[in-house]
Amino acid sequence: MKNPKFTFSDLIAGYVTSTELKDDVFTLETSDGRSFNVKLSANVYAELIRNLGEPFLDHTNELRNKIEKGRYLYAYGIFYTDGPNDSLSFEAKHIVFVGNDAHEYRFEQQDWWIQQIKELGDFYLHAQFGSDEIDYKNYRTSLNLEGQHTTNVRQETDTISRLVYGFATAYMMTGEERYLEAADKGTDYLINHLCNIKPDDNTAFWYHALDQTPDKEKKIFASEFGDDYDAIPAYEQIYALAGPTQTYRITGNPQILNIIEKTINLFDKYYLDKEREGYFSHIDPVNFDPRNETLGHNRARKNWNSVGDHAPAYLINLVLATDDERYKQMLEYTADTITKYFPDYANSLFVQEKFHEDWSHDQTWGWQQNRAVVGHNLKIAWNLMRMHNMFDKDEYVALAEKIAELMPEAGGDQQRGGWYDVVERTLAEGETYHRFAWHDRKAWWQQEQGILAYLILAGILNKDQYLKLARESSSFYNAWFLDHESGGVYFNVLANGLPYLLGTERNKGSHSMSGYHSFELTYLASVYSNLLVTKQPMQFFFKPNPAGIEHRILRVQPDILPAGSVQIAAVTIDGKAYDTFDAEALTIELPDVKHNVKVCVTLTPVDAAQRLLTRLDVNSQRSTLYLAGEIDQPSLPSLKRALDELLNSQPAAVTLDVSSLKDADDTGIRTIIFEFQKLSSSCKITISGANAAISSKFENNHFADSATFV
Repeated sequence: MKNPKFTFSDLIAGYVTSTELKDDVFTLETSDGRSFNVKLSANVYAELIRNLGEPFLDHTNELRNKIEKGRYLYAYGIFYTDGPNDSLSFEAKHIVFVGNDAHEYRFEQQDWWIQQIKELGDFYLHAQFGSDEIDYKNYRTSLNLEGQHTTNVRQETDTISRLVYGFATAYMMTGEERYLEAADKGTDYLINHLCNIKPDDNTAFWYHALDQTPDKEKKIFASEFGDDYDAIPAYEQIYALAGPTQTYRITGNPQILNIIEKTINLFDKYYLDKEREGYFSHIDPVNFDPRNETLGHNRARKNWNSVGDHAPAYLINLVLATDDERYKQMLEYTADTITKYFPDYANSLFVQEKFHEDWSHDQTWGWQQNRAVVGHNLKIAWNLMRMHNMFDKDEYVALAEKIAELMPEAGGDQQRGGWYDVVERTLAEGETYHRFAWHDRKAWWQQEQGILAYLILAGILNKDQYLKLARESSSFYNAWFLDHESGGVYFNVLANGLPYLLGTERNKGSHSMSGYHSFELTYLASVYSNLLVTKQPMQFFFKPNPAGIEHRILRVQPDILPAGSVQIAAVTIDGKAYDTFDAEALTIELPDVKHNVKVCVTLTPVDAAQRLLTRLDVNSQRSTLYLAGEIDQPSLPSLKRALDELLNSQPAAVTLDVSSLKDADDTGIRTIIFEFQKLSSSCKITISGANAAISSKFENNHFADSATFV
């Protein structure tokens, strides 16, 4: 079969290679170098990629002026087979631009991912608790497309924990108190309702779920999920720690740490194979024995989840919070195990994921058989680079780069963008493409792995090819996975980017989906993009009780980054400037008090000039605009955007918090004064925390009488 004798619609993702439109046709080159002639149809429309919470950004009128050489874009349209030679032609109906010009990718704006996590946080708060008090008795694992509860009363431990992770992370990025309240209450609920502490051996394990009804609470001991039925899978115990550990990073609550330690004792006592290395994937619910005959096809097995999921789910965050040698050794052990046993490049372009206890390959297990999960390969590359930053092992980088080299062709879609789901690990005779296990749809969580893998590779190794793939991966996710109608992100999209809305894949909450991967993506994409790639500062928020933290030392490294790559630029505690910190060690010595204090820390790349960082908080009484870093000529557009947002909030009172602002040139000061003149004459203006130089510049521009300086 040559060209098909029928029409079909599809997506082309690529770079514009023609510089002028002839007969409304331009040339688009895909990521792997194939060229398509794209004809703009009479009714074509265009939009600019938009974030959650943004309106439709219509660029139809400017469409033809924006077809610039080198610009990356999406063209969705119709393929036709016609003409004298039955040639294949393509007419675009819908164009999506990823930036305002050929060099811009909107998601590289300093606050893109921060704004996205706010929208996600608000979506899940409303979905689970509505406008009522945050009470996890009302939490439900199942949410429909619009974020509403279904009739299912099940509360799964993992999905609660993953949502708690999301709320905690949203607080770290925004400082919004309601997110921390949700994380704290969720952690308490998990510990008090779904955790079983075993004093006899100093361990703790987590129930699979509970059914919450008005009159009683029924705990579900072993898993009732098909693959793990009547067993206690390691990954459920692992992800039970995701939310509590992220909450612990913020609060330093020793009671949370105690439960985390006891769960790790569980891994060491019952899951760890002390003879042949690694962790078993399942134990039985009666004897806690990984070799019990009742486990059936899960008896004496090891897999990617039981070894590799420790690091991203909780262990890296625990190391960041504690710097404890025990957890560092465990982290290195998991990475060494992966590099030793998972590569299988003599037989496949993908790693091996399922094993017997002696590490022989298990290629007959359940749905997986001899199949590869594309996202697991990418996840290995991402996490090995994180762990390389701590342990400096060449074999970690070598495997990460091997995966990064192979995945675009083996598991990526170089026609449309994005990453596929599950494929056969090997090719049959005569095959060029790895066959899909079930479908060619693309899951939201696998896009996360691709984005983070190539972002961290680009940020650490500074290779253009990795940055290109990171941008392409981020473009696909932000163009097609954000649900601008109902909120949140889609579970799956078709290969062409259109949402797939059937069965459980229609839902925003399920056994497989909660507030984890989408929140984790916003956090780490922001960290890698800002601090490693585009070299822009970021703020992070914590709320510890110094009395509960060893030596009152708060560790604020956002992820395991290359040593010496970032430093603390400024700290405030309860809104006031604070200078007892070690900028290079990324630690803060907290004040000697016995109550929770709100810590805001500004981190900046060491090799970048100090730039402007803005944040706006709005409530019914006052709008507060925080400025950090420096205001100079290049930062004026960011300042102007922040001031426009402030004015649009129509504040009754304004506070300009400049306690973390190091310097501002005269143009920046005049920009602030000019915009503030547009405020209502009844609006009270307060300038907080200005240093002597900045105060003097306001005075020299005759603004001292227009505001209160504190």
